Parts: sequence; structure tokens; C-alpha cells
Amino acid sequence: MKYYDKLVFELSKEGRCGFSLPLNSFPSGAELPAALRRESALELPEVSEPDVVRHYTNLSQMNFGVDTGFYPLGSCTMKYNPKINEEVAALQGFAGLHPLMHAGLTKGALRVYQEMNKALAAITGMYTFTFDPCAGAHGELTGLMIMRQYHMMRGDLGRTKVIVPDSAHGTNPASAAVCGLEVVEVKSLENGRIDVEALKPLLGPDIAGIMMTNPNTLGLFETQIEEIASLVHGCGGLLYYDGANMNPLMGVARPGDMGFDIMHLNLHKTFSTPHGGGGPGSGPVGVAKHLEDCIPDIRVSGFHGNFGVILRAYAYILALGRDHIRKVGQYAVLSANYIKESLKDVYKLPIEGVCKHEFVFDGLVNDGAREGVPGATTLDVAKRLLDYGFHAPTIYFPLLFHQALMIEPTETESKETIDAFIEVMRKIAAEAAVDPEILHGAPHCTPISRPDETAAARNPILKYQDA
Repeated sequence: MKYYDKLVFELSKEGRCGFSLPLNSFPSGAELPAALRRESALELPEVSEPDVVRHYTNLSQMNFGVDTGFYPLGSCTMKYNPKINEEVAALQGFAGLHPLMHAGLTKGALRVYQEMNKALAAITGMYTFTFDPCAGAHGELTGLMIMRQYHMMRGDLGRTKVIVPDSAHGTNPASAAVCGLEVVEVKSLENGRIDVEALKPLLGPDIAGIMMTNPNTLGLFETQIEEIASLVHGCGGLLYYDGANMNPLMGVARPGDMGFDIMHLNLHKTFSTPHGGGGPGSGPVGVAKHLEDCIPDIRVSGFHGNFGVILRAYAYILALGRDHIRKVGQYAVLSANYIKESLKDVYKLPIEGVCKHEFVFDGLVNDGAREGVPGATTLDVAKRLLDYGFHAPTIYFPLLFHQALMIEPTETESKETIDAFIEVMRKIAAEAAVDPEILHGAPHCTPISRPDETAAARNPILKYQDA
């Protein structure tokens, strides 16, 4: 262990001080109830200012993000966030707002909402949006509540089921269940797309709608989407669009034109605002015109959503403009297909053909397995990538493939970065074929190698010392 890998408590020396604060101008605290007062001094580390700075700087360098490296996380669109977005969000007139301020003092923010509504409607083909939801799953729940409200307003109370493809994002069935809907699964064909013939017998007067994304979770465009829309609408149901995969479609195709009635967008993915680690997020929900009256009855947050994220997304849209926003999807599709074709001889490609923004491998072609030596798994590949400075793609999802490895390069990476990633992926495949033990022990160059992730999640250690 290097000296500054030690925790700040381990660097503590009695009598050492790294700060100088002015005298306390507040009351002594005697007015506090006795039950709220500390009986002993708070035990804090005694360290110098350089030690504190180095401690937190070193901790920050242990984290991985799009500002430090390539992050090809499938279905999450972890792309670089232009810093102009941050500058706009930090403008005093925006950053100093409070949701309880008088409306006369928030006209600029309200104008942003209005203009953002118009922009998203134009991009998606929806009629109008609500910005209340604070995340993607929050948007899913809101959209399903709108779906239920629509049927209830028509007195059609028997529609209690929602159809979800077997390749759907895991939040789809979860959101439907939370909304009180029964989930009905529809299978996919070998080509990765919805089996329309399997869909037909599921349709009936008890179907509230279907949840889909297009392209789907395998990165494949649902070529029969118009027929699916006609079938679902024909039985009285609605189409819900999960906007997590909207990135490749911007400026090229619109869910509203495909027949979708409701959709959410992940502004913290598609429209380039930072996310990960639980936030921040924004999941605005758009509806077709015939659902406009359902929105006012659905309130899912105290105010109008996460304004800071909405503001960043608005800056992103304005910076690109109508013409350049189309290139986002085109470059994302080009990057994904370039990686797929460059690696499919060493990684198993279960579904051939042109993908959109992401694609899925099913493990290694040659995992190096032999008598007494287990082969390298998708987890091993993901861990080994960390040794080469790349974050792992999504692994073991979707569940359609046993060794799924989902890669989404996005449009923001240069060809040089993508080529370097391809080179490392090929090197890892070569290592696995010759000596899979190299992968079994990876990562070898990170502060922590392979912790028991299940135990860490269930029994986290949240403080340095027991108290």
C-alpha cells in the first residue's frame, strides 16, 4: 500500500490541524434539548491540509467516469457531457432559483420549459410533455398511470394487463407491477425482434397497452412496428415507448410517427447530462394529442421536475440545432456497427445484421476452456478491461443470452478511442484462448480486485470505525 492509499483516519496524528475557522457567532447550543446534545467530543481525524486534499483527490481518481475514460455501457448511453451545459446551468439567474419563488421572478425558467416542450415534441412526434418525473423509471410509472387514467376516463375498467417483450429493460415489468398492472410477456424471434404471431393471441379487452423501445434492447429496429401498433390499437390498447434507446433515432425517426401514444425520455442519457451513481436524472413524459387531458390528473413530484437537468438538455439541443442533432444518431449507429464487425470473429455474435446504437455478444468464440481449467466468462472479460483503462460494457443483460456482453459506444468517441478499445478487446480474447487464468484473476491493476459484490451490497461498511 502506498502512503496516500491510507484512509484519512490512518494518517491522523494527535495535535495536528489542517484548518482555521473564525470564532463561532452562534449561540452556545445550550438552548438545544438535552437529548440532542453530544455527551462527548466528536472523534475526527487530526491531519494537515495537504493530507486532506491528497486523501480526497486520491479517492476521486479511484472512480471511473466519462471524463476519465471510455464508458461503453449498453442501454445507458454514458456519453461525454459538453461543459457548456454546466456553464449554462450555473448561470446565476438559473442556479439561484427556488421553486417557491413568485412566478413573476421565474419567467426565464418557465420559458425554458415551454421551449423544451416544443423541442422534444418536434424530436419525438409527441404532442406535449410533462417534466414532473425525475428519472427514467419515474417516467415509466408516470406514463403507465396516464395509460390507466385514459382507460378509466372512458369507463373501460377491465384493462388490467400490459404486454412486455422478453427483451425489455428490467424496469418495464417493475413499473407495470407498481402501477397495479399485470405483466404479460411476449416472446422474441430468433432474429431478436417481437414475434408478431405470438403477440396476436395475447390481445383482447383486458389489455391496457404494450411497453416497447425501438430499437429494442438488443439494438435492433423493430421492422414490424407499424403492424404491432395497428394490432394493439385494434384491441383498444395503447403503445408505450421506453425512451432509453432514443439516442440513435434523434432527427432520423420519431416514436410518434411509429404509432406510440406515450413515451418517456431519459434527458440524463440521450440529451447529455451527467448521470450515474443514482442521479441526477429527468424522465419527461410525452403523449399524443388524444391523451393531453390525462396529464393534469397525474402528479408525481412536488414541483416541475429536475430543472437543472432539463436546463442542461436544453443547452445541448440548442448547441446541436435541427441539422446536427440528426448526426448524433448516425454516428452512434456507425460506431456500434464498426465495433461489432471488428470483433465478431473473436466474440460470438448471436444475431447478424445491422444494429443501431448498441449490440450484444454472447461471450468469447474461444474461452480457453480445457480439462481442469474453466473457460473465461463475460465477467472475466469485463474485469480484465479495467486493467487496460476501459470501463466494462453491460454484462449478463439482456437475459436472452447466457454470456451477454452489451456494447454501446455512443457518438462522442473518436475513431482512435474506438480503435484502441477494439485492440484491447482482441488482446483479451487472445489471452483467454491461451491462458484464461489471466482473466480469472483480473483486474490486477486496480485498488480493489474482486470483492464479494453481493455481500458488499447487503452489508455495506459505511464508516471507518464502529461506534
